[in-house]
Amino acid sequence: MLGEQLPFWTVIPFIGILLSIALGPLINAHWWERNLKWVSLGWALIFALPFIFMVGTHQAAHAILHVYVLDYIPFMILLTALFVVSGGIVIHGSLHGSPWVNTTLLGVGTLLASWIGTTGASMLMIRPVLRANAWRKSQAHVVIFFIFLVSNIGGALTPVGDPPLFLGFLKGVPFFWTFCLVGPMLLCVTILLTVFWFLDRYHVRHDPPPLNLEPIPLNVRGEYNLLFLAGIVGAIIMSGMFSKHTFFFDAVTGLPRGLRLMDGQEPLIWPYLNLCRDGLILMMAALSLKFTPHALRQDNKFTWGPIKEVGYLFAGIFMTIVPALAILAVKGASLGVDTPAKFFWASGILSSFLDNAPTYLTFLSAAGGYFGSHPELLSGALVHTDLGTVTAKVLMAVSAGSVFMGANSYIGNAPNFMVRSIAEENSCKMPSFFGYMLWSGMILLPTFALVTWVFF
Repeated sequence: MLGEQLPFWTVIPFIGILLSIALGPLINAHWWERNLKWVSLGWALIFALPFIFMVGTHQAAHAILHVYVLDYIPFMILLTALFVVSGGIVIHGSLHGSPWVNTTLLGVGTLLASWIGTTGASMLMIRPVLRANAWRKSQAHVVIFFIFLVSNIGGALTPVGDPPLFLGFLKGVPFFWTFCLVGPMLLCVTILLTVFWFLDRYHVRHDPPPLNLEPIPLNVRGEYNLLFLAGIVGAIIMSGMFSKHTFFFDAVTGLPRGLRLMDGQEPLIWPYLNLCRDGLILMMAALSLKFTPHALRQDNKFTWGPIKEVGYLFAGIFMTIVPALAILAVKGASLGVDTPAKFFWASGILSSFLDNAPTYLTFLSAAGGYFGSHPELLSGALVHTDLGTVTAKVLMAVSAGSVFMGANSYIGNAPNFMVRSIAEENSCKMPSFFGYMLWSGMILLPTFALVTWVFF
């Protein structure tokens, strides 16, 4: 209903907050750092106030509560917990940022991302990568490729890896089906690691290491935080396994069991399953804070700045994104997306700037509706989901587009912004919003074009 009620101009606040994120640091970096939370709040209010008058208080309150209670709060709980737990793990030793060492670190982070999530792998690996390259003048390219691989493409193999795939799992996609993405993922990873090695080799020739680097044995401190990290991943998997359990889900009404926040024809319910999952995740973060000595976090240069920046900015993004997703959900079928290649690029381009999880669901739903209207086109391997039956190739295209192309911009996936913030806190000068997109345009878009030609 919202998608039919809202005019296209309601997307302007979302465009405004994107431009603010892109241009604010360029125009006046110090002012932006002090006032970004007020800018985010301002754009949120510019959308929210007319929105209330257009659709009515009840419907607006329902939509806003849904965004913050069911989407934003769990999103920030997960990011904060992973940020806290990974910040208590310190990796020391002779990791001097040679091309081979850097390539190995990016490869390890990429492998970890599918099993502990792109956010978990990013928060775990970014500090060792920065520490290994602290002596170098040219570090930004290392962090950019880290975002490409660890914060995005590496999360493609399991539903734990990236939120879109987890939502697909909740909607009936088999847990291990995502291993079908191993081909596109390996092609991307191989190309990117190869390009990175040659680029890093060029930089290290012009940025030689100091002669007084003494070998230090590798060691890991705060390793008990790995148990808390496993607890967070376990809580996420648990929520998927029990999402249809009779204790949490009412098969008669089709609604989750939970706290009823709003009544009416479309009640808003805060599911008990969400409360259990988020409670377990918060408990892991609290245990990490309690048992990790403050000295370890100091060694990691741990501060709350990066997670605060993400929290402020995404509070505005989650609000202003409402009309964009609502309009897309209603009018997405009119985009003419009807082949695997089109599904790959349409879901990918929108996931570069919108939240990739609801974008994935929108295109999965559009694919289910398309094949429901054209059952004669169903051939080859099929995947049966709660949103309809689709061909495996189309589901691969939607999944790969949503996961891979989150790397196209800083806001395509939450870890991107956090990695950039941590890098800048560690004196690594990162490119601007558009500067980063110049990198992704030159390197990622040709790679994705090759993926399209080979697989879709």
